[in-house]
Amino acid sequence: MTHIGATLRLVLVMALWAGCFPLIALGLDSAPHLAFASMRAVLAGAGLLVLGGLLGRPLPASSQTWALLALAGLGTTTLGFIGMFHAAEFVAPGLATVIANVQPLLAAILAYIFLAERPGRKGAVGLVMGFSGIVAIAWPGLVSSGSNGYTVGIAYILLAATGVAVGNVVMKRLAGKVDELMAMGVQLVIGGIPLALLSLSTEDISRIAWSTNFVLALVTLSLFVTAFAFWLWFSALKETELNRANAFTFLVPIFGLSLGVAFFGERPGWSAVVGGAIALLGIALVQRDAHDREMRATPTHPMASERR
Repeated sequence: MTHIGATLRLVLVMALWAGCFPLIALGLDSAPHLAFASMRAVLAGAGLLVLGGLLGRPLPASSQTWALLALAGLGTTTLGFIGMFHAAEFVAPGLATVIANVQPLLAAILAYIFLAERPGRKGAVGLVMGFSGIVAIAWPGLVSSGSNGYTVGIAYILLAATGVAVGNVVMKRLAGKVDELMAMGVQLVIGGIPLALLSLSTEDISRIAWSTNFVLALVTLSLFVTAFAFWLWFSALKETELNRANAFTFLVPIFGLSLGVAFFGERPGWSAVVGGAIALLGIALVQRDAHDREMRATPTHPMASERR
């Protein structure tokens, strides 16, 4: 079975997500953290729900599906956005994009427990290599920054990664069982509600400066980096296992560092180049492992015939 369509969608998702932290950093100059995060979530979710309604897509029917979507929203959107938006205050955009990619390892553990996904040796090595590449890319920042602010920023990123890992496991369980547009719209809106309530109770929303730059950052972040990317991600999960899809997130720091070079004047050193190469090799190993296991499970494959 080929996964070319899903692979192309996943690569596009990672390219979009690489722009997440730079856009957040741009918008935070004009709005409080949680207010910005809640607007992002609600605008993205509302956009998907409106589009789904215009296309006649059905809303989720069962209470169990709604409960799972609520869990996905609280993990991916509420915790994920709290971590991402607060981290942007303490950690540079390129580095924040890098550290967030501990998520595939967390999701692999959860997928092993709750989805019975069992990567082979090659796949496990690939995930470890991918993460090792991320560590190599981040190494200069890890050894040079010991400030409290840096530590707090890392803690927020890990909070976001944990929430996203939980949400991804739930999304994989729902993939193919509910309409993509409506499911992602629902989870984003549900996840945005606690963000809005926290913002109203802890922040001064009159500080929002509705400048052209802020509106462009908000719209781009909401409709493209969030709504469009989540729809692509959820649709790809119908066709591939979570670990295989999640390995592509190791591309995010590579795209992120490229954005840093192009727009933030960052100059990656040798560790970033070596780390990027290791991460790419890790992705290739995970994909190869998944392909080999699929082939062994195919009835017409010689190895499958030998087992019968």
